[in-house]
Amino acid sequence: MDSGQRRKRKRLGRPLSYTQFFFSPRTLFLCLSFFVFLLFLSSDRFSIGASSFHPALSTSTLSLLYSSASNSILDSFSTRLHPFRVEHRILFPDHVLLMMNRKIRRSQELECVYYKLFNGSDERKRQLVDVQVQPVLSTDVYDVSRSIVRCPLARFNFSSAAVDLRQRGEMGSRNWYLRINQTAHSWDKVAYEAGLDGDTVVVFVKGLNLRPHKISDPTRFRCHFGLRNLDKGNGLLLTTKAVTVAQEVVRCLLPRSIRNNPEKIQGVRVTVSHLTGHIRHPVRMLVPSVARVRSYRAEAQKRNRVKHELCVCTMVWNQASALREWIVYHAWLGVERWFIYDNNSDDDIEKVVQDLDLQGYNVSRKSWPWIKTQEAGFSHCALRAKEECNWVGFFDVDEFFYFPNEFHSQLGSGLPGENSLKSLVANFSSSNTVAEIRTACHSFGPSGLSSPPNQGVTIGYTCRLQSPERHKSIVRPDLLDLGLLNVVHHFQLQEGYEHLNMPESSAIINHYKYQVWETFKAKFFRRVATYVVDWQEDQNKGSKDRAPGLGTEAIEPVNWRLRFCEVWDTGLKDFLLSYFADPATGMLPWEKSSL
Repeated sequence: MDSGQRRKRKRLGRPLSYTQFFFSPRTLFLCLSFFVFLLFLSSDRFSIGASSFHPALSTSTLSLLYSSASNSILDSFSTRLHPFRVEHRILFPDHVLLMMNRKIRRSQELECVYYKLFNGSDERKRQLVDVQVQPVLSTDVYDVSRSIVRCPLARFNFSSAAVDLRQRGEMGSRNWYLRINQTAHSWDKVAYEAGLDGDTVVVFVKGLNLRPHKISDPTRFRCHFGLRNLDKGNGLLLTTKAVTVAQEVVRCLLPRSIRNNPEKIQGVRVTVSHLTGHIRHPVRMLVPSVARVRSYRAEAQKRNRVKHELCVCTMVWNQASALREWIVYHAWLGVERWFIYDNNSDDDIEKVVQDLDLQGYNVSRKSWPWIKTQEAGFSHCALRAKEECNWVGFFDVDEFFYFPNEFHSQLGSGLPGENSLKSLVANFSSSNTVAEIRTACHSFGPSGLSSPPNQGVTIGYTCRLQSPERHKSIVRPDLLDLGLLNVVHHFQLQEGYEHLNMPESSAIINHYKYQVWETFKAKFFRRVATYVVDWQEDQNKGSKDRAPGLGTEAIEPVNWRLRFCEVWDTGLKDFLLSYFADPATGMLPWEKSSL
């Protein structure tokens, strides 16, 4: 080998220098694109960069907007070997959520990989000393471009913040220096969702610790928008003021340069900052973020051009077995569109939703991995439904509307009471005052049963408490308060609008709340509302959100099957068996669907 060949091989084996890297064609293209974008935004009155914050932020401008794992220069080389790139890691109390930059097939066998690093005083001398591997808990599609993977918490002295993903059986790992700057966001404080609404953006944020059920002062809050694919510390931030703030929802103006064409901000990262500290020396804190701005209008236009009269939104956890009866029945009452927010179910609910959608029920499932966020989830759904629906109802899969008068009066052809719920809301669609319809709930008990009823809750549970408990609402989403404030049961409306209480003789909700112990025990362990205390906690024992006399332990009370029984009410059962049951087999439509 001559000396020229040896010099050539030596150059090929040498790692890229700083100068060589930054003057590659790809880098020049990125720099040129960034320069063009700066020119486009030059007319914007909002400041660019960290200097726009008054007082100054307590952290670097982009370190919380962009995951170090997805923006480091070194990572751009390693993705060729590792197709699974983790954008963000979020630490929950019982698992780690990985947000991936691509869709993952359910059939792929994946493993969670954890690293143990030697924490020496000199960061440059840290070394990878051990690797731990565990199977993933579950995977799911999150949105049009991202997936989520749930991993167990790390064991022993391994780092949950350093968890990575690989194909089962894959050998080797990335170099240890890719792990040392890796961080995980805590679920206690993070911006997790964002959506466009006209010339504003609505950001959903955990950990602001605002007063429940109250509108907060928006002057202490800002929204910050950042470009993607920029190295941390060198990014562009646009800052706008908050318009409204309530609970976990912050609404801000769009940057002026984007308001005329808001679709340009689709997919851009966004977060929130707030003032904290002493009133004379406040500090503006930037909240970590995994949120990207989405346009629900664009998604709605792909589905249909004409708004549905009546839609329904609900949040579920492991209630796949109850979904068919609830949807088939309420579709007959006139519901045209269903938004199912799946809060970490593991009972194959996705297959049930797909089957119902194929049968023409117009059902979609939204993966909602954010725990204890029912109010925020309903606000999010109201934002989506606004683009598709005139009215949207918010009630659970164990709650069924019942119209005593309509169901027992034969008018023309068809079944009595058909489309009753749709007709009810349509009567108020042009109202100048009514923006919400509230219906009281009758709470049913186990009705003497010890196992779940085969034909469904509407047939099996027939004994209830005498007086109504709570109510549920159907709202006009375009007339809700800008803060999207709700208490699960109802929303705050725009000024000048009011709610209407339905008379019990006209409409009531059969709430099959206290079912057989096998079913009810699952509810004991899982409360999804943010501001509703868990049954396991020793507080607020007199609340209607609790089962009277149950206490704080999931131990079946004596005579549970006979409790909550003051009035025998077979109205809905009798109606369904008379008009819905197959004359030959006695089977109901949802039983046939499950065969």
